[in-house]
Amino acid sequence: MNTFLESLKKLNPYLLLNNPVMLITEIGAIITTTEWLFFSHGSSAFYSQVSIWLWLTVLFANYAESTAEMRNQRQADSLRQKRVDTVAHVKKDGTFHPVNSKHLKKGDIVRVVAGEIIPGDGEVIEGLGSVDESSITGESAPVVRAAGTDHSSVTGGTKLLSDQIIVEISSDAGQGFLDRMIHLIESAKRKKSANEIALTILLSGLTFIFLVVVVALQIFGRYFNVNFSVTMLVALLICLIPTTIAGLLGAIGIAGINRLMKKNVLAMSGQAVESAGDIDLLLIDKTGTITVGQRQAAEIAVAEGASLKEFVKAAYLTSLKDETDEGRSIIEFLKTHHQDLIPHEITTFEFIPFSAETRISGVNFESEHLRKGSIDAVEKFTQKQLPYDIAHRTKIYSEQGGTPLIVCDAHKILGIILLKDIIKKGLSNLFQKFRTMGIRTIMITGDNPITAASIAKEAGVDEFLAEISPEHKLQIVKKFQEEGLMVAMAGDGVNDAPALAHANVGVAMNSGTQAAKEAGNMIDLDSHPEKLFEIIELGKQMLMTRGALTTFSVANDLAKYFAIIPAILIPYFPTIHALNLMGLQNPQSAVLSAVIFNALTIPALIPLAFKGVKMVADKAEVILRRNLIIYGFGGIVLPFIGIKLIDLAITNLGLI
Repeated sequence: MNTFLESLKKLNPYLLLNNPVMLITEIGAIITTTEWLFFSHGSSAFYSQVSIWLWLTVLFANYAESTAEMRNQRQADSLRQKRVDTVAHVKKDGTFHPVNSKHLKKGDIVRVVAGEIIPGDGEVIEGLGSVDESSITGESAPVVRAAGTDHSSVTGGTKLLSDQIIVEISSDAGQGFLDRMIHLIESAKRKKSANEIALTILLSGLTFIFLVVVVALQIFGRYFNVNFSVTMLVALLICLIPTTIAGLLGAIGIAGINRLMKKNVLAMSGQAVESAGDIDLLLIDKTGTITVGQRQAAEIAVAEGASLKEFVKAAYLTSLKDETDEGRSIIEFLKTHHQDLIPHEITTFEFIPFSAETRISGVNFESEHLRKGSIDAVEKFTQKQLPYDIAHRTKIYSEQGGTPLIVCDAHKILGIILLKDIIKKGLSNLFQKFRTMGIRTIMITGDNPITAASIAKEAGVDEFLAEISPEHKLQIVKKFQEEGLMVAMAGDGVNDAPALAHANVGVAMNSGTQAAKEAGNMIDLDSHPEKLFEIIELGKQMLMTRGALTTFSVANDLAKYFAIIPAILIPYFPTIHALNLMGLQNPQSAVLSAVIFNALTIPALIPLAFKGVKMVADKAEVILRRNLIIYGFGGIVLPFIGIKLIDLAITNLGLI
């Protein structure tokens, strides 16, 4: 019922100014209704039915857009329910005071402890903790947010599960992440994209052309003493102008944003979604985007003269109280691969924390002094150089893009742990899909060329650019844009923000910094590059859907032109009877059948407008050829079949 009422509200001519085709359709309905009620002669069945079906044409178009808007509105209402007012402990005069979260301001410093709801969007400036973001992303697995990393951004409404963090609020109350999501998915805020505006101009041009044709027909009729009724001419005009695509144009754009939201991607505008469909080049930051962004233990090697048991014991004890990501990953690696060698009876030991000055950490355990650290630091501690086998392995690890971590005791070097920034799963297949679509992928990183080459090869990108500074990233984006390319940029760090802001499509990882999320025009809530393909795929799908339905609509108009005009003229010019290919009964039946077919086509295509045409990862010319065959040929054939069937029904039922 709400959707129907919204459809009626959209009959306001002022609201149809942005859709000239449907505005003309409504004006035509007013004109035919006026002739039916006040100026029709004889039987008014033809006039009344044409008027009713023209009004239904406008209502069906309004219904398509209203349905899309209501779907988005339900999604927005669902997000509103996730917003909760909570107590925030705000720092004032050196102490924390309870304040309602709706009174928070940008720059406020708040403390959040385990079990509390994070009161607002912000950056973790002290501490680390495990956060449940399922209310935003739908992902049940908690994530770690820590100060001083590219994973420091937190979102209001999520829940801190462990530890304690200090957060600097990054937005005023009512301007947070959930608020922006609600604001952006509400269709009333949607602006037309450049492609949509261009198509509206094209449809207006076609409407003008057919208006000239109809006027010319009236002049032609007067010359031969043929008097066409106003209703006949208006109905003919509405059948010939591209009402199908005009009626579904708004719904396609709104539904596209809705589909993107269901894929856990927040788009800042409809323009951003459609720009994704035109992307030629994808620039991807390495750390946190292609890779996990946290170095993890991936492999070990034991030095000659040392046993695996000695090495595992030393690596385990030196990492047991190491709270860094690397330390935790070493414990996890050893438990997974060498559980039987891990020492279980551990007495008290002295932990030596890592420092930037010493570049080494470890434990003093009974009479043993165990350490792990950089090559230089370990050689200094043991007063020994790396054994040849370990030195050789270190070189191999470095060339693979990893970080070698040496484990030793006070007297000898025990072995090496490879710490590696793990590449996210499925990227090789993902980048192959991009190549199939003709999109080039370039990885950007500040790493040295050897490390960058190793990561690029494993990930499967087309090219890589190494030792790139944040300023250089922006210059790269501008350079490719000056070459006429549509550029997408994906990143998560503060240093990615300038490039994200300048790219045609800037996709920020939700796990990244607040600066990156504010700079981009899309946010990937799942923080995985696989979403880049879905974003581009959906952008292309929106363009393809609009193109396919435009092709179908124009083909419909051409078919109706050659089907209806002969039927209208035959009573006055019998010699053209051979052109009445469909064998339509009479002019009134032909026009009314076309009007009914024209009106029913819009609701019949609403599911396709919402779902989108089937997207295949292939080259543009292949997709274009396929759609021309399906929607172009189909658009020509279906009107002949549909109008003929309706004509038979009208005449057999005696409706006119």
